[in-house]
Amino acid sequence: MNPIIKEITASQLKTDLPSFRVGDGVQVHTKVREGDKERVQKFAGVVIARKGAGMQETFTVRRISYGEGVEKVFPVQSPNVVKIEVERESVPMRARLYYLRDRKGKAAMAIKEVRAENRTNA
Repeated sequence: MNPIIKEITASQLKTDLPSFRVGDGVQVHTKVREGDKERVQKFAGVVIARKGAGMQETFTVRRISYGEGVEKVFPVQSPNVVKIEVERESVPMRARLYYLRDRKGKAAMAIKEVRAENRTNA
């Protein structure tokens, strides 16, 4: 990234983000506007990709809903992303878990999990 752009956007970056990576089970709390009302909605699933850096960083979350795979791409720095909670931590063998798209049932969410005390070693 260009150092000038990096310097300008450094003050706008969120600082309260948890450390999560591809393969982790997360709950993303997002603001949803319906008319003149605003509420927070959760989207829980597995992070299958993380791309970009700085203000352009995004992550893709996949879940199975009523037998269909649903994916959403969230900008990490978006003001509409209220909170990200890490539910499960895992040790993926790849940087992108797109192969989960071809799996059905329980196999679609099967990723090797790790305990919290072992995460630093993984």
